[in-house]
Order: sequence, then structure tokens, then C-alpha cells
Amino acid sequence: MEKQGVYLGPRLRRLRRDLGLTQANMAADLEISPSYIALMERNQRPVTAETLLKLARAYKVDFSDFADETGPDLIARLQTVMRDPIFADIDILPLEIADVVHSFPGVAEAMLRLHTAYREEQFALADRRQEGSGNSVEILSDPVAAVRSFLSARRNCFPVLDAAAERLAAKVAEAGGLVSYFKQRHQLRVRRLPADVMTGSRRRLDWHRKDLLLDDSLDTASQNFQLAQQLAYLEFDQDIRNATQEGNFESESARRLGHRALGAYCAAAIIMPYAAFAKAVEARRYDIEALSRQFGTSFEQTAHRLTTLQKPGQERVPFFFIRVDPAGNVSKRLNTGTFPFARHGGGCPLWKVHQVFRTPRKVVTQWLELPDGQRFFSIARTVNSGGGGFGVPSVERAVALVCEAQHAERLIYCNDPDRAGGPTPIGITCRLCHRTECTSRSELPIGRQILPDEYRRTEAPFGFSDS
Repeated sequence: MEKQGVYLGPRLRRLRRDLGLTQANMAADLEISPSYIALMERNQRPVTAETLLKLARAYKVDFSDFADETGPDLIARLQTVMRDPIFADIDILPLEIADVVHSFPGVAEAMLRLHTAYREEQFALADRRQEGSGNSVEILSDPVAAVRSFLSARRNCFPVLDAAAERLAAKVAEAGGLVSYFKQRHQLRVRRLPADVMTGSRRRLDWHRKDLLLDDSLDTASQNFQLAQQLAYLEFDQDIRNATQEGNFESESARRLGHRALGAYCAAAIIMPYAAFAKAVEARRYDIEALSRQFGTSFEQTAHRLTTLQKPGQERVPFFFIRVDPAGNVSKRLNTGTFPFARHGGGCPLWKVHQVFRTPRKVVTQWLELPDGQRFFSIARTVNSGGGGFGVPSVERAVALVCEAQHAERLIYCNDPDRAGGPTPIGITCRLCHRTECTSRSELPIGRQILPDEYRRTEAPFGFSDS
């Protein structure tokens, strides 16, 4: 080691405190002055090779204790933090970040903790909404949010239910289909009746007459799905209840919504058994429309099922799924991927899931880039429910699947010849997006001060200070 030594002030101070020594005690052990110990701890003097040898002899310290084991990791983490758009107007060189980590690791760690807390609070603020006529803002208890959280925590994958559904699907196939299986196994007759007779019900089980009634205005995919869901309740309702109990839901509404969500999960698993569907997915390169034809399902049902393929050892591409109406209201969201999305409030208007209503039933692909540099690939298309006859109202919504950029090459959509240009810069929501030049902004980002417009009006809705 060269005579000038290295600067190890924070680590030297931590060692001394761990040993329970004062600067005077350590100075006596090392045969140097207390003031020199103080200078080394403040990085105003280097720790020379001679001093390191004295430390090793006096305290049986291994030189590796002073090695920068966490330095590279800590530097990388801090560099990621400093790329947050809130720091965009501060010039911080990589060398300066490294200096902070090496010289003041405690400050670096504190910065990381503060930034983590800041990000969590940002999401909490974005998820809050106004209630009542006053100015109080609070996070509302939401059964739908509770169920979404329950599904997300499990990556929307329930292997026990998938296994049960696969066994049941095999029995259904042997019986000749769902209708035949109901007759043979449960002595239930499937009947399709007009909507006015069904009085607002899509499906109704009449045990007295041994009838399973379906609204005849439902398309084939929807009828099969309703049959499969009813069959799941009859065949392994206890398995569904056991899985629902894992959610520890606080309200009865949340518990019932969770039970219904898992009933729908099982219905999809019966119609699209895990092993067969996962194999077809790879063969068809995630072509949703082709998969829909193969399994007799709708575009939405198939897209939804793609989010469930996370069985350990048989994982497929992890997707984020969302369904929105033309007003931007989210009616379904499954976050089995890593795509961040605020639970409440509007999404980014630059994301084409909000624009596909202009091109009904056309698959639209898009590369997306978040402010922190993360890239994703999006597949969006409109879907319809209801209708089925003249004058029968239908509902048009848009669904989107999003995966991380690293998985995009596995999708057939990545070869879309209509897709051109670079990724679209989007934000999670305006409150959390610090892209100052965005002309589509509708709200102020948290923590930014707008500029007055007496002398200059920016093209963007709000102008922000650069310093």
C-alpha cells in the first residue's frame, strides 16, 4: 500500500465504537495522538499501511473488515435513487456518489431509507381520494382493493386450484363436454332462456327443478365460462373457500368478492387447463386471438388467463393486466408483473390503452418507458360484453397486457410491422410523474413548485423551476 494510505474514516469510527473505545483509548493502543484519530475519522487524514497493521495487531482485525464489500452495491442503489426525476435538475456526478458511499456510508444508507419512504408516501398520496364535501382526505376501506391486493400478493396463481381444475377438465372431456357432464354427474339439465325470463341473471341454479339456466343472449365463450364457474362451485367449493380464507378479509363484501374471483379463476382453469394452455402459449408465442380460437374463449378471458401462469417450475411471461372504460375507470386489474400502477386516479393518457376505442377490436402494441428508465411492452385492444340482440345494451371496454421489456421478444406482437419509433415516455400518474415537458399533464407532480406565467407561458400546462 502506498504511503498516502486510504480514507476509511466512517469505518474506522464504526470499529472504534463497536469496540467501546474512546478516541483517547484507541490512540494509546495505536501509539498515536487522539487528535490524529479524530482527523482520520473525519477523512482529513488517510489511514496508512502502518496504521492498518497496528489495528490488526491491537484488535485482531482482519483487513477484509475494511474492504468495501457493500460499496459497489450501495453505489448502484444510490445511483438508481439519484435517477429519480425529482433530482433531474441537480447535477450529481457518479464520482460524487461514490465519494459519498465511501466516505459517508451512513449518510448513503439514510438517503436510501428516506427515498424508500418518500416513494411509499407518493403512492399513498396518489391512492387517496376526496370524500364528502369537506377538505379531509383519507384512504377508504375498499373491498375491491383488498381482493386485488390478495391476488397480487399471490401473483394471481393458485396451484392447488389449477390442479383440481385440470383433473376436472379431464373428466369433462371424457363425458363429452360441460353440458353432458352436468347431466351425468349432477343430474342437472342446462337450459338457455331469453333475457326477459332470466330477469337480470346470467346464470341461475334451480335445484328444485334440477335446471341450470343460462341467458341465451350470452355468446358461446361467456356461456361456457358461466357453466365452468358453476361447476367449480359444485365440485370443489371447499378448496375455493380455503383459498379465500388466506386473504383474512376484514369485511364480508371483500370475502364474497374474493370467493367470486377464485370461482372465476377456476372456471378459466377448467376451460384452459394449466399444462395444455401453457404449452399452447409457447407454441403460439402468446398470440391471444389464436389462443382464443383454440380454447373457445374470448379475448379478455384468454388475456386474463395469461396472468395466472406462474406455477413454480412452469412459469411463463409475467403480465400486468388492466381493463378500463372510455372514461378511464379501472374495472379490473391484476398485477402479476412488475408494472407500477396507481390504485386510484387517472392513468397516463399517453398509454394507448386509453386510445384503442378509436380502433375497435384492433390489437395495438406500444413500447413504454417510465421516468426511472424502466421499459415495458404493452398489448391493448377493445372488448365488448352484453348485447347479443337488437336493442340489448352492450359495454365496450379496453384491456391491456403489459410485460417487462426483457420478455417482449417472446411475444408474437413484438414483430408488429406497424410499430415504429422509440418507447413512449409515460408516467404512473400525473402526481408521480416529473416529466416537466409533458403537454398531456392534468395534475401537478408531488413536490414541485410551478413558475409564474406573467412573462412566459410554457407549452406544457404547468411550468416548473429548473432549480
